[in-house]
Amino acid sequence: MQNELVVKSNQVIEASYRLSVVEQRVVLSAIAKIPKMCEVSDDEIYTVSIQDLQALGVHEKTAYRDLKEAVNRLYERSISLVIDDKLIKMRWVQRIEFTENQSIVALRFSKDILPFISNVKANFTQYMLSEVSKMQGAYSVRIYELLTQYKSVGERSIAIEDLRIMLDLGSRYKTTGNLIAWVIDPSIEEINEQTDLKVTAEPQKTGRKFTHIKFTIKQKQKPKTIDPKRDPNSPDFFIKLSDPQRHLFANKMSEMPEMSSYSQGTESFQQFAIRIADMLLQPEKFRKLYPILEKAGFKP
Repeated sequence: MQNELVVKSNQVIEASYRLSVVEQRVVLSAIAKIPKMCEVSDDEIYTVSIQDLQALGVHEKTAYRDLKEAVNRLYERSISLVIDDKLIKMRWVQRIEFTENQSIVALRFSKDILPFISNVKANFTQYMLSEVSKMQGAYSVRIYELLTQYKSVGERSIAIEDLRIMLDLGSRYKTTGNLIAWVIDPSIEEINEQTDLKVTAEPQKTGRKFTHIKFTIKQKQKPKTIDPKRDPNSPDFFIKLSDPQRHLFANKMSEMPEMSSYSQGTESFQQFAIRIADMLLQPEKFRKLYPILEKAGFKP
């Protein structure tokens, strides 16, 4: 479930709406289940179970209550989009029901919203559902989406008033200080801890007044995964060890009889270990030494 893809039109990403974090999880879980790149009818029903919510970070002790409360509120929730210079308000769902004995929500998206969350072929933002699974703040999810939209650019400046409208803050957090302290900073902290992005935020002035928030956006580097079944003899096989790893295994290997052909005879085990550590930095020699490295206890 967590590995499913969420695809939204950028008009939805930048729309004005407010959903609780549980309501967002229900909506995002259902969006992730919409077939990609094909027409879908507004008659289609999408189900979200307690297990789906638990996979998205909802505690099992509160999952039933949260799911039921989401059903009670979600039907009344609306979203405001700008379409052809017109502000249009629409519902997220046209029907929603809760099957108590199975703890399953079944919903139909509204006919108006469906074109913006299904078969979207241009001007869209997509991300893996797992990226927002651990976040507990509703604003965190929204700000993550707004920044994911610009992650290839590396930065985004958003007018404070526009951000207030997008997050549907109304009269809350009127001062820039309160907005930063209660909305932006906690969201940035969650995004940095729980997602694939590393983000900073800086308020910017026009004249004497703070008018924009400039976000810098970097994608975290994913650790390289090594296929343990891969042939070490393949021409490009190489695993970069950390310095502590190199020296640890070099010390072990220096005393192994399998390394005798590499020894210069007159050097000490310590000197030999230093040379082995250097050899482990060289892809060609690394491939030759890899069977011995494994025998010394290395596991990729």
